[in-house]
Amino acid sequence: MLQEEEKKIILGSEEWCTFPELSVPFIKARVDSGAKTSALHAINIAPFIKESENWVKFDINPIQNDLKTVIHCEARLIDRRIVKSSSGFREQRCVIQTKLKIGADIWEIEMTLTNRDSMGFRMLLGREAMSGRILVDPEKKYLLNQPSLENLKELYVETIPNKTGLRIGLLASNPDLYSNRRIMEAGELRGHEMHFLNIKECYMKLDADKPEIHYRGGKILDNFDAIIPRIRPSITFYGCALTRQFQAMKVFCLNSASAITQSRDKLFSLQLLLRNGIDIPTTGFANSPLDTDNLIKMVGGPPLIIKLLEGTQGKGVVLAETKKAAESVINAFKSLNANILVQEFIKEADGKDLRLFVVNGKVVAAIQREAAPGEFRANIHMGGTASVIKPTSDEKRMAVKAAKAMDLKVAGVDIIRSSKGPLLLEVNSSPGLEGIEGATNKDIAGAMIKAIEKNFKFKS
Repeated sequence: MLQEEEKKIILGSEEWCTFPELSVPFIKARVDSGAKTSALHAINIAPFIKESENWVKFDINPIQNDLKTVIHCEARLIDRRIVKSSSGFREQRCVIQTKLKIGADIWEIEMTLTNRDSMGFRMLLGREAMSGRILVDPEKKYLLNQPSLENLKELYVETIPNKTGLRIGLLASNPDLYSNRRIMEAGELRGHEMHFLNIKECYMKLDADKPEIHYRGGKILDNFDAIIPRIRPSITFYGCALTRQFQAMKVFCLNSASAITQSRDKLFSLQLLLRNGIDIPTTGFANSPLDTDNLIKMVGGPPLIIKLLEGTQGKGVVLAETKKAAESVINAFKSLNANILVQEFIKEADGKDLRLFVVNGKVVAAIQREAAPGEFRANIHMGGTASVIKPTSDEKRMAVKAAKAMDLKVAGVDIIRSSKGPLLLEVNSSPGLEGIEGATNKDIAGAMIKAIEKNFKFKS
């Protein structure tokens, strides 16, 4: 037993290690036998396919508090796991397998990839990687090797990029969402420094002279050129408050807080569209109406669409085919004390609508969405399908005019074809990219990045 222990490597609670396959010459690790899994600091994590296998590319800032030193890495993706952090936060992480070198010893370990900006160490060495090989002396540090500051500068001098790009933050909730991954990837491909900023991990300091936004761990977000807000409806209030704060800090926001706020207010947005001469289906609005019969008559009678004002992605939207059905739905919504929109049903549309994607005053892509069998809502989230379509000049004009009326630089404009001509259904301030990029094969994420470049007169 004693001989076995003598063969093991003795480490302190902190050690410097190397990842030869990732071209990382030195990174400081916290040696923690209390943690099961090892974790490596990584940003801009993007899975991809290489020779029919799952791989992942990611960037490492190997030196704490140094965002300029970046190593671009690739590794085979062996798994995705839900990991619960010490603070109780659950996160799905990519898992890689690579060689770890500590002192003269090299062996293969598994690691999860996660942003460890708020942690004191860029790497956590867990007990699975240590099992059978390592003994830990928690009172000691750097028992095997500790590079000098000069040594680190020499080793990393070639990894410090001569960046001429912009520093862009993506303000959103889910880094794994297709749209968010594509925007990050498009920015990096065009030479910009991209950062994912989780809305729920931002907080702000209101100050007339020096407004600030802080990120997890107390980091101040004070050096961004631009922000791309991608705010899900459930956190519109807080997401727009953060966007306003960035604007107060003189950061360019691809969609402004006021534009997002008014586009999310279904009633106000329809009133704004009408004020700008844009045709919509005949619509009625009421708050828990008593006069249900007249409300139904007002929009031409059944069949008609009934919407909850707060609904999104086709939720809270009902087709009432008879007067009795319409009264039942309205009365059900009335019990919620809800704001209700009733809208004429455009039968000739046959369960189809158009999504036109507008960026900086131009339609960059268009698709036709068709509802699933037995469904009247054409939303992709509701099982609808997308196909490429060439919009008419009137439809293009309507989409551009609608985005301008809302003051949105990026907008997904939904239009329905009727016997009266095109009618506008809705304007979305955070339109999804997956359906439209997949159908059209167009780089819409790249068009969004170009819109930011245009603002700064930036040439890539």
